[in-house]
Amino acid sequence: MSALFEPLTLRSLTFPHRVWMAPMCQYSAAPEGPLAGVATDWHFTHYAARATGGTALVIQEATAVSPEGRISPYDLGIWNDTQVEALRRITGFVTEHGGIPGVQLAHAGRKASTERPWKGGAPVGPEAHGWQPSGPSPVAFAEGHPVPHELTADEIREVVGQFGAAARRALAAGFKAVEVHGAHGYLIGEFLSPHGNHRTDGYGGSFENRVRFALEVVDAVRAEWPEDLPVLFRISATDWLEEGGWTGDDTVRFAALLKEHGVDLLDVSTGGNAAGVRIPVAPGYQVPFATRVRAETGLPVAAVGLITDPAQAEKIVANGEADAVLLGRELLRDPYWARRAARELGAEIRTPGQYARA
Repeated sequence: MSALFEPLTLRSLTFPHRVWMAPMCQYSAAPEGPLAGVATDWHFTHYAARATGGTALVIQEATAVSPEGRISPYDLGIWNDTQVEALRRITGFVTEHGGIPGVQLAHAGRKASTERPWKGGAPVGPEAHGWQPSGPSPVAFAEGHPVPHELTADEIREVVGQFGAAARRALAAGFKAVEVHGAHGYLIGEFLSPHGNHRTDGYGGSFENRVRFALEVVDAVRAEWPEDLPVLFRISATDWLEEGGWTGDDTVRFAALLKEHGVDLLDVSTGGNAAGVRIPVAPGYQVPFATRVRAETGLPVAAVGLITDPAQAEKIVANGEADAVLLGRELLRDPYWARRAARELGAEIRTPGQYARA
């Protein structure tokens, strides 16, 4: 039997196999007005295609816990009930066709208020539906980016509360797994790394202080999320800086704390917190970071990053390098990747009756 297509259980939730969809922003919601952040027909079609394509866990793109937490003005949100109603259509379809609907809860921090990637991705101001971003310290992400507003202690507590409220709405929307976005240089990752966190209060300086915000967010989410359903956390395992950044050692240490705070699986990516760094991109280049976390902490992990071939994915799971694989761009290219992989590896997965004759 294929290891990639064996079920995996986290708490009471059993995933039919280990081919999962990584969160990938679509930048396709209205930027303002009563439909701001609300899922559209594009979102429904996008996620429905991956569900009928056989993907076991369909994680919805970074979904902002507040208007200011969006990466772009066109991101999805989960800060009001209108957004919840639109999401129920997506989660219902994914569930009906054998998938597990998941959602990534996010706050973009100092990397917020940017244009859509195909429009250049540069920071935008009020004239283009933008706003002033916020972060742990008044340090811009890169040249040409605005200096963010430094969050006060009271504002930090407010954001923690927004994550908790978002988890409550995610449950009402029908999601079965929730992922906290702590990667790629967005707000939580900014607090974790000394590269972007220059605070001198209880949220900066030492490792213990820099992880405080992340753990408070996890606790707020876990308090709202059912005990029998899993919480995932996405991490950038390294900033790829020679010094002054977040490291693989930090990730292992932090993963052990996340496990104590009720996180069930670590989604291991890298980078995004420092501009202009050299990243040794190659097939599976991030997998060793996931493998190390799994080996040293016992926390289940998912690997992501240039995993494109079924045999490659099978090897990662069969060798115990990760418990699941997350596909990003590959699922944009091929929504039916899971079906193709199952056929190549001699496995069987659920097929919609409408497609059975194929």
